Order: sequence, then C-alpha cells, then structure tokens
Amino acid sequence: MVSTALLLNRHMDCIQLTGIRAYGYTGFLPEEQVLGQWFEVDLTLWLDLSKSGTSDRIEDTLDYRNAIETVKQLIKTSKFSLVERLASAIAEELLRLPAHPDQPVVEQVRVQLSKPAAPIPDFGGRITIDITRTR
Repeated sequence: MVSTALLLNRHMDCIQLTGIRAYGYTGFLPEEQVLGQWFEVDLTLWLDLSKSGTSDRIEDTLDYRNAIETVKQLIKTSKFSLVERLASAIAEELLRLPAHPDQPVVEQVRVQLSKPAAPIPDFGGRITIDITRTR
C-alpha cells in the first residue's frame, strides 16, 4: 500500500523556500533561551499550483512571503526547549495557510530546521531536524 505522503509528493506541485534565517530563543540549555541563537529553515510546501500557472495572478497562489514571515515570527517569539517542537509548530502553522479562502491550501509541508552553531563542546557542525506533516 502506498502512503498518502508519497501520493502527495508524486501528484502535487510544490514551492521550495530555502535559507530562511531568524534569531530565536529555543533550546534545551537555559542560556539558549536567554542569549538566543540563529536558526535556518528550508521549506517545501505541496499545493495545487495549476490555477496560478495559467492565470498568472498572485491571488491564485500561496503568497510565499506569508510563509517566510510566519517562520520568522515563530522563531523569534517561541521559547521551546526542543527544536523538534519548534519545527512542529512551524509545520502546524504553515498547514493553516493561506488566509485568503480562494487560494490553494498547503496539503503537505516539509520543514528542515537547523541550528548552525549548537552550543555543544568540540562540535562545529550543524543540527537539523527534518519533519514532514500532512493536512
């Protein structure tokens, strides 16, 4: 049996937004919630783009500026202990887009949330949470 997520990936259009950066206060260590750190997000939003593909009207698509602003606001204002929770909150909010009833709905979202400078001794890499959620 094929999962719904696989069917959506094969049959839906998508918008990819990469390199969204914001400074936030999510983290397990107390200093992370006080001092903060940079977060980076890459998104894939699956939705039907057929109407806007023929109409050439912004009203017929998801205005991705709203998605970018949603991500930035959540990073800036959230104080979760875990980046997994922040990634889930981002996905939940993006699945609620759009605000305009005539625009297509986001059916599925992939959130890749990274901490490029996690406060871990002797670790210079990045930590990325990668989640996919479906409406």
